[in-house]
Amino acid sequence: MALTPLNALNAFLAVGRRRSFASAATELGLSPSALSQQVRQLEARLGVPLLTRTTRSVALTDAGQRLMERAGPSVEQALEALQAATASAGEVTGRVRLSVPTISLSTVVTPLLLRFAQRHPQVEVELRIEDRFVDIVAEGLDAGIRPFGSVERDMVQVRLSKRFRYVVVGAPSYLKRKGVPQKPEDLLEHDCLSILTPSGGVRYAWELERGRKKWRIPVRGPLLATHEEVQVAMAEAGLALMYAFEPTIVPRLKRGTLKLVLEPYAAWEEGLFLYFPSRAQVSPAFRAFLDVAREVTAERT
Repeated sequence: MALTPLNALNAFLAVGRRRSFASAATELGLSPSALSQQVRQLEARLGVPLLTRTTRSVALTDAGQRLMERAGPSVEQALEALQAATASAGEVTGRVRLSVPTISLSTVVTPLLLRFAQRHPQVEVELRIEDRFVDIVAEGLDAGIRPFGSVERDMVQVRLSKRFRYVVVGAPSYLKRKGVPQKPEDLLEHDCLSILTPSGGVRYAWELERGRKKWRIPVRGPLLATHEEVQVAMAEAGLALMYAFEPTIVPRLKRGTLKLVLEPYAAWEEGLFLYFPSRAQVSPAFRAFLDVAREVTAERT
């Protein structure tokens, strides 16, 4: 079999990472039709379908998944080597692809990216903000950020934050009108802002704990949402109680627009961690990102 052209392979990998011809075409500076033609030519050369296409989605076939997992890192390294050949001596180039949850943005991700961009301006960071669980290997990403309990045990994990709590909060006006819950079961009698899990679309039961005892309370209320921004506004307006990632609401607690309730039952989380495959071939760009992440974290602890 003749050698597969690198540009056609790279076109396929871009589509496979993004699960979208339009998005991949924008990344590569091609028209969607030209990109589709390159992928079809690659499939014809290999004699197997690599992608399953519908009017609404693009998915990898088994052959496409194998090709992406085996060829993706090598092609990425080859492209970075070409870019590095024209870089100044000692300058890091390339791309870092990350999946991060919303709760990490203000407390972890933004300070880290500011430091990294200042130190390595020739590295492009692709930031995917998503609260669902992401298979970073299958989706061609370098790393992800998630709470400790959400990370597979075969991943390398690098701590990015201290331990933190998930807490129940309410506005003074709500607590005056509805009263202050004294034990977890009291939440069943209160208006609560429910959390919809992004991955499964399931209503999340608020988790509380005290010592070794744990509770999962199936709360109900006026809103069911995946993100906390609108929930914070509704909680501050006194419409309902909220289950919150404590570091992001500290300013509101200090201002007094929200108050902690059931604090003895606040659930602890081990922290936020950067994770990546233990067998990954780490690129120079990601190695530089990892070094900055460790540096920023060390300054906080």
